[in-house]
Amino acid sequence: MGKIIAIANQKGGVGKTTTSINLSAALAAQGKKVLIIDTDPQGNATSGFGVEKNDLENTVYELMLNECSIQECIINEVIPNLDMLPTNVNLAAIEIETIDVENKEYILKNEIDWVKDKYDFIIIDCPPSLSMLTVNAMTAADSVLVPIQCEYYALEGLSQLIHTINLVKTRLNADLEMEGVVFTMYDSRTNLSAEVVENVKENLDERIFETVIPRNIRLAEAPSFGQPITIYDPKSAGSLSYLALAEEIIRVNR
Repeated sequence: MGKIIAIANQKGGVGKTTTSINLSAALAAQGKKVLIIDTDPQGNATSGFGVEKNDLENTVYELMLNECSIQECIINEVIPNLDMLPTNVNLAAIEIETIDVENKEYILKNEIDWVKDKYDFIIIDCPPSLSMLTVNAMTAADSVLVPIQCEYYALEGLSQLIHTINLVKTRLNADLEMEGVVFTMYDSRTNLSAEVVENVKENLDERIFETVIPRNIRLAEAPSFGQPITIYDPKSAGSLSYLALAEEIIRVNR
């Protein structure tokens, strides 16, 4: 049965989608069967794998409105070992469309239940807000992985995110756990990045992954070529870091 990890942080620009894309690809490169689910209406995880998001007939939006099955929605083998549940801007209307739907927090979970046994890992890229879509992702997930940018305001909003995780755990998904925190955009040339890491370690009780994702130009370029870093530049620092993070996640989930 697949381990379902929601990647969430309501703060934008922290490397959330970058982590969703490249962790998924790195897990697939390790031989794991992976499904990535894009629940961010911006659809950047979808286009980050080279999928033309505006040409899609079935997306997470149609799935959540019960207009298609999850099997009809999944794009198989976007890269070897990795399938995708894509999205596009239509998903932005889902909160209004489902306003009268009972138990709408469970829509995604109920759909994922049909396919989760096919995968080793299911990665859900959440929108940068604590919205109904994020709650759906957390209700479906086994755990939440939080990317944190190495900057002074790194901890800002984290307490609110942890509060939301605890609310979901109390009311909707008793099994939800914190997978941990991963540092992104680490710049070894500055003291600031090291200070932020130490500050978070001192103030956070959650698991902090040993792997730190560096600020890396190849990592920034890869999405515009519609490729994860493991394919775009497999020997780059960014690729090696996400492969190391994937190994760490496999290890802690054995």
